[in-house]
Amino acid sequence: MNCTSIQAPQQKAALWWLLGCLALPLLTTSTGCAGRLVYARDLPSQYVAPPVANAQTVDLSRLASVAVSSELIEPGDVVEVTLGSGAADRNTITVPVRVVEDGTVNVPLVGQVAIAGLELEGAEQAIRVAAVTRGIFRNPLVTVLIDRKGSNRVTVLGAVNQPGPKELPRSQSDLLNLLVAAGGLSDEAGTVVEIRRPARRVDSGFQRRSLPPREATAVGAQPASHIEPVGGYVPAQSFRIDLVAATHTGQGATLVDDGDVVMVMKRDPQPIHVMGLVMRPNQYEMPVNRELRVLDCLAMAGGVKSPVADKIFVIRRIPGEAEPLVIQVSLSAAKRNGRENIRLAPGDTVSVEQTPVTVLLDAIKSFIRIGVNGSARIF
Repeated sequence: MNCTSIQAPQQKAALWWLLGCLALPLLTTSTGCAGRLVYARDLPSQYVAPPVANAQTVDLSRLASVAVSSELIEPGDVVEVTLGSGAADRNTITVPVRVVEDGTVNVPLVGQVAIAGLELEGAEQAIRVAAVTRGIFRNPLVTVLIDRKGSNRVTVLGAVNQPGPKELPRSQSDLLNLLVAAGGLSDEAGTVVEIRRPARRVDSGFQRRSLPPREATAVGAQPASHIEPVGGYVPAQSFRIDLVAATHTGQGATLVDDGDVVMVMKRDPQPIHVMGLVMRPNQYEMPVNRELRVLDCLAMAGGVKSPVADKIFVIRRIPGEAEPLVIQVSLSAAKRNGRENIRLAPGDTVSVEQTPVTVLLDAIKSFIRIGVNGSARIF
């Protein structure tokens, strides 16, 4: 039997297969793609992916509050007051006193003196003046030292290196000092911080209230009453801060209060999906500290399979719009022109498409492989 007559059917079958492969992309590429199609070079500005917002690149120092002297006296501080007539040491008394919310201290013999907002020297002068004007001393000796600074207890949770309750001096109770006390942002931190402020009571004094009859009977036969604070409740509050926006717009320091709970949200971007003619089609996480463009994405996927592949679709979901936006990118143009190498957004799908040229090349390779395996003469 002639060997050529055996190989002829294989060659004919391969030829028909080659023609079919050439015809298929001509049919499929003419049908278009789902969604609106725009070219990368003509991409409208409203559809351009925004720059990457990254907590790791935020200049947190721009969140700093106004520097406060370490000698500044504030409500909640405990100060040590030494008071004497100046005649002899035995007439000197030293007592610790707390600065109450209205900014005053109750100094023995002298009475209430407002010292909040003053530094130590100013507080000494204020007490000295009060003692003289009230006729307590003629030329008193007054010394004021800060024994313990008032503090706010704030709980920080989420994407920080050392979560938990933190004690902050009242004069330094801002978001920057809280994040520093928590060891800084972790690698998984996002740019959004939520401050949750629980409901709290605001007292404006005290009043005597009669107990209801049932409670009065339990206390005794005589009408009973008790002292209760007068005031109301401030409802719970919750507000969010974008660290990137706060530092760029110069929003300044964000103060935290006693009892606040601060949650640093974790970074949770949608992955990029890569498919089509690439070596490793898969989904890939967005980089933490840099933007991702089309060529970067293809490199992550191991590069393109075909040396003649050029058509790339970037499928992007637009919030509030039903159909996705399909952006056509030319690989060769992206290598030459940065405008074609568009920035990707979280959730984008990147597809390296088949074209008649890529199918033809694959068909030729397969035809040659069939011919070699069957020992057929191709030409």
